[in-house]
Amino acid sequence: MKEINDILKAYSEAVVLGKKCALATVVKVEGSSYRQAGARMLVTEDGFLTGAISGGCLEGDALRKALLSINQKQNKLVTYNTSNENDAEVGLQLGCNGIVHILFEYIDEEVSNNPLELLRQLELERKEAVIVTIFSLNRGASQIGTALFFRKDSPVLHHNNDALNLISEVRTVLKNKTTIVKKLQEESHDEALIEYIKPPISLVIAGAGNDVQPLVKMAAILGWKITIADGRATHATKKRFSKAHHVLVAKPEELLESVSIGDQTYFLLMTHNYKYDLTVLKSLLETDCRYIGILGPKSKLNRMLDELLMEGITLNEEQSDRIHSPIGLDIGAETAEEIALSIISEIKAFASKREGTSLKYKAGKIHNEIHYGAEISK
Repeated sequence: MKEINDILKAYSEAVVLGKKCALATVVKVEGSSYRQAGARMLVTEDGFLTGAISGGCLEGDALRKALLSINQKQNKLVTYNTSNENDAEVGLQLGCNGIVHILFEYIDEEVSNNPLELLRQLELERKEAVIVTIFSLNRGASQIGTALFFRKDSPVLHHNNDALNLISEVRTVLKNKTTIVKKLQEESHDEALIEYIKPPISLVIAGAGNDVQPLVKMAAILGWKITIADGRATHATKKRFSKAHHVLVAKPEELLESVSIGDQTYFLLMTHNYKYDLTVLKSLLETDCRYIGILGPKSKLNRMLDELLMEGITLNEEQSDRIHSPIGLDIGAETAEEIALSIISEIKAFASKREGTSLKYKAGKIHNEIHYGAEISK
């Protein structure tokens, strides 16, 4: 989502300056690749790039293809075979052992539902959505491109009637929260990238001490939505946390009245005030917050649980699983910056349903699998 937000910002600036643009999207990957289907990059007519479709190895040639798309005002599909080091067309020894199909779309700002305007809908609400991009592996064929935006209980936005035929698959993708690529017909070269996009992580931090500052900076780089809350007006200030979206001065019993908790909300208790943290924890246990991180040693959590038990509050297994204490991955963190890295890494692993172990010992592919299914009957 961070990449899409950056692209939308760059596009808005380009429109103001009168610059023409093209959007490059990885629509399909066969084998291995640095970026997976759904990776995007915006290219302006003066060669400015925002986003990425590879680790940097394809961007040079992609720039030329994007400029061609802008000049001809046409969508184009380009295939890069990164497994063939002698590929004369690409002329790059990439060694990724994969075939990457990239769609270049000319952006006509006069079209109300052009690809960037469809992507812009993601900014309007922090809710999961689906984007459909239709392409043909026959490079000489017409390329439809980014054609439909879908969000539950919202109007379906599209600019091509073929995309409306995919609503059933779109609903399935939203339900399963898994991106798929499917052929439109058995004997056709036309396929559809039906991409599930979840909202950015919402990080709520109870605590405005100095050790929270590097955590906020790292979370901001990742594009997370950050809320800081503390009872101390001297600490909870926008000046101290300029990267945070919201900075609140709140008593512990009032805090949850000021924040919205959803599937992507991650809550950290880092006030260094035991009573404040305990009061907020007690309130959080009554919510559906999936992740509650508590800074401090295990003995602090045990003390909290003992005090809750004395109040007649016994945690069930589901509530216990939501509490992460001490927070962070075991990377030997000591300084505030290292601890921040540890916490950010654990949250990212949890959000991605990963264990946070070394990739050296991982069997299989690094990236989440994108499902390539059968044809879609029209």
